[in-house]
Amino acid sequence: MDWIYLPDAWVALGTLTFLEIVLGIDNLVFISILTGRLPKEQQHGARRIGLGMAMAMRVALLFSLSWLMGVTEPLITPFGKPLSLRDLILLAGGLFLMWKSVTEIHHKLEGENEVLGKGARTFGSVLVQIAVLDLVFSLDSVITAVGMAQHIAVMVIAVLISVGVMIAFVNPICAFVERHPTVKMLALSFLLLIGFTLVGEAWGMHIPKGYIYFAMGFAILVEFLNMKLRKSGQAVALHGPEKEA
Repeated sequence: MDWIYLPDAWVALGTLTFLEIVLGIDNLVFISILTGRLPKEQQHGARRIGLGMAMAMRVALLFSLSWLMGVTEPLITPFGKPLSLRDLILLAGGLFLMWKSVTEIHHKLEGENEVLGKGARTFGSVLVQIAVLDLVFSLDSVITAVGMAQHIAVMVIAVLISVGVMIAFVNPICAFVERHPTVKMLALSFLLLIGFTLVGEAWGMHIPKGYIYFAMGFAILVEFLNMKLRKSGQAVALHGPEKEA
């Protein structure tokens, strides 16, 4: 615990906590979209469990630094391009995220309304999908932590604080997304963009995160202005689960 007396460690803790919260936004949006098709009484529990899994996965990775360092070693070389285990995880996660985003957009705009209890998404299937993406987002988050801090305690505390903040705000964020259909479409578009960047990262095409977050922030600002300026009227109704008559 000698790091407590080091000013640099506290600076690293504050900076890393902020970055972990920012990096966790995409995970939060994904959880919001997935749990939105569950029955109302299950959504709260699924969100908490999903974020809990994300926290557990990140802490476990932090305590497996020797393994984590090995995931960047070339594993296979398809088409002359060396890919490590990290690259393969990012590639699979990016493709899954892109597929999921397009599928959800189609479902919301052109799919059929689901009746709760008749083919609606199950609690278990939602948790499985959250766990898959938690692994991808956790790798990104933990590698950032390892690069910024030298003390394992600082990294763990930053992860715990960031997940605590996300748990505190997950329900208001999810409720806001559910109330505004255009925001939900924006969120799905962001997930599609993030999926593309993950695929790019896997193939060595580094896209600075600042560009991605600027684009997302600018889109949110424009949508906020639209929400303030447009005349009140009937909002677009997206397809989703309905109660059985």
